[in-house]
Amino acid sequence: PKSENAWIFAKSNAVQAIGVMSFAFICHHNSFLIYGSLEEPTLKNWSQVTHMSVSLALVISVVFAACGYMTFTGYTEGDIFENYCRDDNLATFGRFCYGVTVILTFPLECFVTREVIANVFFHGNLSTVFHVVVTVVIIAVATGVSLMYDCLGIVLELNGVLSATPLVFIIPSACYLRLSKERWNHSDNLISCLILVLGVLVMAAGFVMTVLHPQECGHGKEMFYCSASNVSLHNSTLPP
Repeated sequence: PKSENAWIFAKSNAVQAIGVMSFAFICHHNSFLIYGSLEEPTLKNWSQVTHMSVSLALVISVVFAACGYMTFTGYTEGDIFENYCRDDNLATFGRFCYGVTVILTFPLECFVTREVIANVFFHGNLSTVFHVVVTVVIIAVATGVSLMYDCLGIVLELNGVLSATPLVFIIPSACYLRLSKERWNHSDNLISCLILVLGVLVMAAGFVMTVLHPQECGHGKEMFYCSASNVSLHNSTLPP
């Protein structure tokens, strides 16, 4: 069914979406490991890999976001799969594909976390025993947290504003300004200053908005239009 004010471009909590979108494109923490894994680790090859992968991610994100919102408009959930009914076989297949994606992505994130722990606490060297122990602890903690909370929307928002925003906007800009030999107000540094300020604002405002106005979560409950009494909505028999 139609929802009121469904096509307003942005509302007051739009800043939370910036964090989610930043999280979708975050790859900085993997950069060194991926660069080192290239058969020929050159800047040219690295540039091709990053531009192709980020561009593909952009296209996929825009297509999914646009199609998902045009379908459900004001009823769109933070996790788009929550909008589909349980008897929707194609949506079930989509959930399966998403699960496979998470399974294949998780080891890469685990590698980064383990590498950081090894460098900070073990001077970069892990014995076989500690290698296994650290890996199991990382997986156990991440799995435990994921089992405690079932709302993907607020998780993406908090990860976006607290993790992705600093990694994407704040830290790179701050490092560039720190290493630059020119003053901060030099023309070469203005863009970095602007990105740094915007990053801090998005991080602060996004966190406050997420805490004060958390995204509603269905906790696995089906949407109202999935019930038997609203079966006509699926068949589009209601008048517009």
